Amino acid sequence: MRRSKAATAETIRKLVEIARTHFTDYGYADAALESIVHEANLTRGAVYHHFRSKKDLFRIVLEDVQREVAERLEQEASTSEDVWEQLYLGCRAFIMAAVEERNRRIMLIDGPAILGWEVWREMDKNHSMRLLRGQLEIMQEQGHFRRVPLDAMTHFISGGLNETALWLANESQQPNALDETMKVLAVFLGGLKQ
Repeated sequence: MRRSKAATAETIRKLVEIARTHFTDYGYADAALESIVHEANLTRGAVYHHFRSKKDLFRIVLEDVQREVAERLEQEASTSEDVWEQLYLGCRAFIMAAVEERNRRIMLIDGPAILGWEVWREMDKNHSMRLLRGQLEIMQEQGHFRRVPLDAMTHFISGGLNETALWLANESQQPNALDETMKVLAVFLGGLKQ
């Protein structure tokens, strides 16, 4: 029985990994489920045993991307003891991870378009936004900035980060866009200090 569960988990992991590559390389619309199935050396029926549809498979892939981005954000932020630097490093890590080639199309372009903004926002809320709110809460409790409604502040900053990542994803022709963004991020966060 355990071996069967382990084999199932490995099959799902393999499918998600292959699907992520296809969704990255071709986009959701042009990623063929038949190609994913073929590369995974499975039958179409085996895929439908684990996932209801191509859209369901994509949802799992996007969830993985969101989880990985949040892990990177947390890892980067934890490299400093200073709470302001943690905030900056976490925000910076979010932007950098979101615009990476292996994440950009899935997270910023196809994710909201295929699954809808509400699903996308819920995933963001459960991953990166949750970490942002936690950091802001700690900072507010320690008196690093004046008391403001944390939910509103979290959505304000998160919305800015998401919009910035979307903008950067489409500005690959402008070589200074990323550097300029990081300068603006530092100035913005510095402006919150009391």
